[in-house]
Amino acid sequence: MTVTAARPLDARAVSEAAALIASQIRRTPTEKSDALSNLAGREVYLKLENLQKTGAFKIRGALHALLRKDARDRANGVVTASAGNHGQGVAYAAQLLGVPATVVLPHGVPLAKLTAIQRTGAEAVLSGESYDDAHAAALEIARERRRAYVHAFDDDDVIAGQGTLALEMLADVPDVDTLVVPVGGGGLIAGVALAVSAQRSRPRIIGVQAAGASAFAASFASGAVVERPAATIADGIAVRRPAERTLTLVRKYVDDVITVSDEAIARAIVVLLERTKLLAEGAGAAALAAVLEPSGRIGGKKVGVVISGGNIDPNLLGKALQQGLVSAGRYLAFRTWLEDKPGMLHDITGVLAREHINILHVGIHRLGPYAALGRVGLDVIVDTKDRVHAQQVLATLRTSGFAVEELLDTAPSG
Repeated sequence: MTVTAARPLDARAVSEAAALIASQIRRTPTEKSDALSNLAGREVYLKLENLQKTGAFKIRGALHALLRKDARDRANGVVTASAGNHGQGVAYAAQLLGVPATVVLPHGVPLAKLTAIQRTGAEAVLSGESYDDAHAAALEIARERRRAYVHAFDDDDVIAGQGTLALEMLADVPDVDTLVVPVGGGGLIAGVALAVSAQRSRPRIIGVQAAGASAFAASFASGAVVERPAATIADGIAVRRPAERTLTLVRKYVDDVITVSDEAIARAIVVLLERTKLLAEGAGAAALAAVLEPSGRIGGKKVGVVISGGNIDPNLLGKALQQGLVSAGRYLAFRTWLEDKPGMLHDITGVLAREHINILHVGIHRLGPYAALGRVGLDVIVDTKDRVHAQQVLATLRTSGFAVEELLDTAPSG
């Protein structure tokens, strides 16, 4: 297959990519968030790729890669593998250019992403349980059909296209001192690093992975590609093995790659939605999760945070919001025991009512290990403001004569 002539992968390649795709993508805003700045103790600027066409930054690299391919090869069709967002990008770009596209996705891909791909007219194939499984199947389909393959991150043109968002960020906030970028296979952070590599005073660049899919962080630390299991709510960055290409670039230009827990990511989704009215998927909130950590690992005084996508399945959103609220201490679950006689339930709910505590759930157990002769077990979930407030509620109940024990450890762990 003929491909447009190779060129050096450098800052100039990112600038040329920006010019090539500008008419077909959205120049997303970079917005300072006062609310998040107050929480983080520094100026926080959000690059809102959740507002991008297809709901994620991936359209940048996908469109650039297709435009750079020889028109005859492109016309024969393209194949890719994806956890969802890259597939949407390739499918959308193929639709714009009028070429056939096949997207291979793992079983369990969020339905919102699968449906969006199918709406473009692209063929969607489900194979395997992970991105890496889907990638292997997609390569086989590309060979069988003699079609061009568009890798999600191990591709110079994809990397250059992804880096275009950094040019927009720096144009909007030229004096940003730190850029925080989510990392899966490394295409985005490699592109961002290239985009700023020619800057006279370049910002620090920090990559953020989910702790449950930490192959890139481990590879960055060791200096060689490391494969790790990938299990996280941030499906968009759940990659078991990075590419040599992206690791080499990141090792050269990036200052650090760190990890955050799923609990921290869930809290970030909640905070972003509550404080800014913006919706991010797990991968999209990972960078913000690191910035909001009390440990201060990120540093910087003027921090740019890439909110890379907002394509979260509604079912997963409900679970992520619940986990985020629990992790932030916004739910308190406790167990107590009451004498089995009329009025006891009224007594404990009366204490909560006087404290203006909203009750979300009450479970009464008369049988099994929760109860004893003459007593019933009571499980209760209530709304609380934070961990301090939760402890105050427990103390109030104990002072009122109720023996209570917390059922869930809701302390932040990330």
